Amino acid sequence: MPPIADLRWQLVDDTAADPQGALFEEVVERHIGKGEYRGMEFLHVNARRVVNEVPAASRMPFRFTINAYRGCSHACSYCAAGHTRVLMADGRTRPIADIRPGDQVIGTERVGQCRRYVSTPVLDHWSVIKRAFRTTLDDGAELVTSGDHRFLSDRGWKYVAGAEQGAPRRPHLTPLNSLLGIGPFGETPSHTPDYRRGYLCGMIRGDGTIGHDDYLVRGRPASRHGFRLALVDLEPLARTRAFLDAEAVPTSRRPFAAASGDRAEIHAISAQSRPAVETIEAVIAWPIVPSDDWARGFMAGIYDAEGHLGQVIRISNSDSEILGWTTRAMRQLGFTSIEDAAQGNGVRNVRLLGGLPAAMRFVQTVDPATTRKRTIIGRAMKGRGARRVVSIKDLGFHMAMYDITTGAGDFVAEGVVSHNCFARPTHEYLGMNAGEDFDRRIVVKVNAAERVRAELAPNRWGGDHIAMGTNTDPYQRCEGKYRLTQAIVKELAAARNPFSILTKSTLILRDLDLLAEAAKTTEVRANFSIGALDDEVWKLTEPGTPHPLRRVEAVAKLNAAGVPCGVLVAPVLPGLSDGEDQLEAVVKACVEAGAVSITPILLHLRPGVREHYLDWLAGARPDLLPRYDDLYPRSYAPRSTQEALSRQVARLVARHVARNGGRRAAPAATRAVKAAPRLPTPTPPQQQSFRI
Repeated sequence: MPPIADLRWQLVDDTAADPQGALFEEVVERHIGKGEYRGMEFLHVNARRVVNEVPAASRMPFRFTINAYRGCSHACSYCAAGHTRVLMADGRTRPIADIRPGDQVIGTERVGQCRRYVSTPVLDHWSVIKRAFRTTLDDGAELVTSGDHRFLSDRGWKYVAGAEQGAPRRPHLTPLNSLLGIGPFGETPSHTPDYRRGYLCGMIRGDGTIGHDDYLVRGRPASRHGFRLALVDLEPLARTRAFLDAEAVPTSRRPFAAASGDRAEIHAISAQSRPAVETIEAVIAWPIVPSDDWARGFMAGIYDAEGHLGQVIRISNSDSEILGWTTRAMRQLGFTSIEDAAQGNGVRNVRLLGGLPAAMRFVQTVDPATTRKRTIIGRAMKGRGARRVVSIKDLGFHMAMYDITTGAGDFVAEGVVSHNCFARPTHEYLGMNAGEDFDRRIVVKVNAAERVRAELAPNRWGGDHIAMGTNTDPYQRCEGKYRLTQAIVKELAAARNPFSILTKSTLILRDLDLLAEAAKTTEVRANFSIGALDDEVWKLTEPGTPHPLRRVEAVAKLNAAGVPCGVLVAPVLPGLSDGEDQLEAVVKACVEAGAVSITPILLHLRPGVREHYLDWLAGARPDLLPRYDDLYPRSYAPRSTQEALSRQVARLVARHVARNGGRRAAPAATRAVKAAPRLPTPTPPQQQSFRI
């Protein structure tokens, strides 16, 4: 979700006459972006119409708009903290703020009479600012969510907050409920030196071979030193090699046994020098007083070497000393285990008690390397992971919250099953969100040009001015792929229909000749959005757009070619781009570029956009939040603040026009223009446009 609320957001409330669902047929094709469009998805739709009438109550200075795309790849990124841990498909956890579309997480799926854990893809990720509620569980865990969030309880899905009657009535949590899931997560350990040595001790003692051989060569004594670890799983082999390297023990890796029948290929690492082998022996020596980090590492190593995850976790070995240390380390880390009687071959099992919840907490606490020994995919979700709700408290303030959409419709967060349900705006009519989906999932009206031609037929169209770029940028990146705006401009020019274009993309220069030709037969107007020339502000707020100086150059080229082009200093961001020097730099450059008008537009935070912008601001400039609280109790800043900005920019425009000899430096070329009223600059309420 972009931090900067550009003009498309300021006008969007006023430019949709009908419900979006009435405007489109179903998605006909989905295309995954490649090359420069990597990470994007294009949804091809057939529009029932593309020339949309602005509602009669709108305050916008135009009646009709065209938007060939929904969503905009010019949107920018943000970064903020979110510490709620989500269970990944590999059994590890990750903060929800770091989840990304395409990641695989654990969700649930009902199979017969029970739910089972499944691997499910993350389809979307976003953030909102919502009022915070704290749900406290009987094990002391605290879950901070919005009141709209839903958890799976012993009595079905329930909202965090609700009421028993009236409008807020809905199923909600009470202290009588228990939340279902895998149980509390364990804390992932750091790979400290003690952890590394513990891991090497467990892995090498459990599955490695090490030794020294003395022998005679031509009657003279000689010795041979050797270490080898051969495994099917490459992850613990790679970790062991990396940990040995940290102990200054180099190893070589080679294939050990080829695959045959149902046996997988085996690889091995080895070392043969006396110093290397003696160092390994010192590293894997039993400690006098094992630290917790050593115990975690040892359990991870012995589990990678000799562990199994079935109905319970068990670690098998015939060495009583290893089994004794295993039981001791389990107890030191707070786990309960039992040692089975020896089998006929002398092998005994140490079994972890507590079922699947204990097993998951174990693998998270010790962090084994082998993915297949961590995952719970396919396991049944049983009641042992249930945790009773102690209290639900409204914390009385708003904060940034993150959510994800998954293929399963749910995910496991902090050990409980959570529904995809934080409330947020949708990405128009397709049910996608207005955050990351708006940036990367672009709806493409593939029949836009054909619809324009049909809708501008003389017998059904009165020749009204049409504004483009009021919702999404018509020259965003994907226009280079689809050329829909170019095709629409051709149709408008052929019909000699007046039109205007609002953009922040220099891609408009691709169509410079086409626009110049159209300007000879009808009224054509362009406007560039240039909020600031400041490099830091540009990189911070809109890094996905062309550099502001390139946009200034485009303003000059359009005017020189006979296409009147103005500038929207938009949006002006309080505390970020509203400094006197910043505004003067923009005005000076635009006057010198021949801008026919300069219009300051103060940031407008409509519902939905407000949450995303303030969330971004909390991460980028938290010091500004009190100022925004004062300025934006509603969508618009106070009238007095807007008028002060208008007066400030008017003064700057007058100053630089005077310095420039009272004229624009790059006057538009003389042209024959069809008689028509002067086209308006799209100016939101309380903003004044200064023609030059």
